[in-house]
Amino acid sequence: MFYMKQSVNIILSGGGTGGHIYPAVSIANELKEKYPDAKFLFVGAKDKMEMEKVPQAGYEIQGLWISGLQRRLTIKNLSFPFKLFSSFFNAYKTIKKFKPTVVIGTGGFASGPTLFVANKLGIKTLIQEQNSYPGITNKLLSKKADKICVAYDGLERFFPADKILKTGNPVRQDLLNIEGKREEAIQFFNLNKEQKTLVIIGGSLGARAINNLIEKNIDWLVKNNIQVLWQTGKLYYDEFKKYDQLKGVKTYAFLNRMDLTYAAADFLISRAGASSISELCIVGKPVIFIPSPNVAEDHQTKNALAIVDNEGAILLKESELETFQYVFDVLISNEVLQQKLSKNIKALALPNATKDIVKEIEKLIH
Repeated sequence: MFYMKQSVNIILSGGGTGGHIYPAVSIANELKEKYPDAKFLFVGAKDKMEMEKVPQAGYEIQGLWISGLQRRLTIKNLSFPFKLFSSFFNAYKTIKKFKPTVVIGTGGFASGPTLFVANKLGIKTLIQEQNSYPGITNKLLSKKADKICVAYDGLERFFPADKILKTGNPVRQDLLNIEGKREEAIQFFNLNKEQKTLVIIGGSLGARAINNLIEKNIDWLVKNNIQVLWQTGKLYYDEFKKYDQLKGVKTYAFLNRMDLTYAAADFLISRAGASSISELCIVGKPVIFIPSPNVAEDHQTKNALAIVDNEGAILLKESELETFQYVFDVLISNEVLQQKLSKNIKALALPNATKDIVKEIEKLIH
């Protein structure tokens, strides 16, 4: 007697921001190693960045006509019911045609209808929730999902406790070992190895408030013998690239070699997106979080507090930026504080997240 080898078809749905796309791609890459013959299909939202980033990573993607409901009264909300109907209809068509073994959602507009339809059709589903405070979509989907992989403690307040597994968030593999790369990083960025380096990360598009803060304090930083690696984001690069002329200041629209960026850093200023936080826990350097106040459910502040409450980082709200010089001065002049922050943030790292999530997906496949 012999058995037919089971064909494995996997749908992944996540997008809108890099924080939803890159975890999905990391999970797909790990699954591909385990199941080289598997078929993969991503489902995203039309006109969002996943429609570009996922094909760049080598995967096929289909777009749904879907966007979020605006919180204030706006004409865009009139099209929302039609978008919702369209996305459910097309998600149904896609799932029936592709016949997935399992459907994985990493957040974003498209994952709602995709996982909802999969649940209705009796297909196994897994949610990967990056944030310490989940959005409405994942709260609703969690009731029918088979497994929910999370990165923070305390999410049984929102999800069924028996489905939760604390795995952490997938991170880029090259970040798992930056030890011994400092020399290479100093040469790569043409930095002075005798000076301390501050790295500024405001997300791939950039953060207006952080850029304005650095502009206001750049002379003070240089005067204090701090060299600056400044990712302005592509939206703001043309406005701030002039500061490249200052000695010890390097501006970039986007930093591609994040392994070397982190290796060069002595201190970091960052937004508090879930993926950034997961990376910074692994990197283990002193960090000041400046959360975006414009994110749904104030996710970023809640993410940052999960680290700050464990004495692993400093929180500086956008409403408190006038205290920056005092806060940064305390940090750079106190080595005991630096070591404490590094040790505590590193203790929160979950470097095996991708592998652990894939183990749970394998259980659903078999």
